[in-house]
Amino acid sequence: MRSAAAIALFALALLAAGCGNDDEEGGNQEAGAPEASQKQQTPAREGGCRRVEAPAPRPDGGESRPKGRLAAGTTYEVEMQTSCGAFTIRLDQKTAPTTAASFAELVRRKFFDGTVFHRIIPGFVIQGGDPTASGMGGPGYSTRDIPPSNTRYTPGVVAMAKTGPEPPGTAGSQFYVVTGPQAQQLPPEYAVLGKVVEGLDVTKRVGALGDAAGTPLQSVVIEKATLSES
Repeated sequence: MRSAAAIALFALALLAAGCGNDDEEGGNQEAGAPEASQKQQTPAREGGCRRVEAPAPRPDGGESRPKGRLAAGTTYEVEMQTSCGAFTIRLDQKTAPTTAASFAELVRRKFFDGTVFHRIIPGFVIQGGDPTASGMGGPGYSTRDIPPSNTRYTPGVVAMAKTGPEPPGTAGSQFYVVTGPQAQQLPPEYAVLGKVVEGLDVTKRVGALGDAAGTPLQSVVIEKATLSES
């Protein structure tokens, strides 16, 4: 449905940060990963993450666009239970009300259950939310929340991936969690879904399980996503 929803993200990261993170579309996969990131991979693979089989890919699209927004004055959090542990995202209704409402509804529909982190770049981001596990899938619709011009993608920030031609703030279901400082130089073009408020160590653990090209070194599965309100 979507043409490699994170290609633009990583291309811009390469141009902005100049740190050797790879643009999958360009095939420039030998641009060196920082040596320190490579050293982190071995202990992370040895402990903290269960070895699991990747679930079978699901078809692209098929979801209807949610109607309405989340209730004002209510805090919404999504707990992602993964094969590396659990982390919790607090949704940002103020910055991205349409994106937050869509994501919450997809969680209610169990859209993310049994999906994988299909792209993992050490010191940069971990990306999931694609039912096809190919980097090209989504829910079958898109939303848009233009991020503020002063947006910075710091560690723990959760934002939505988009293709290069799509306008700033366009989102489907693919999301990424910032795990390192390199993403701070990304331009403010990616809708900010929220922030990790618990389990940041888990996201960093997942973030050590990829190579410079973003290829996971082992399957990391989102086993269950749960929405809570307070």
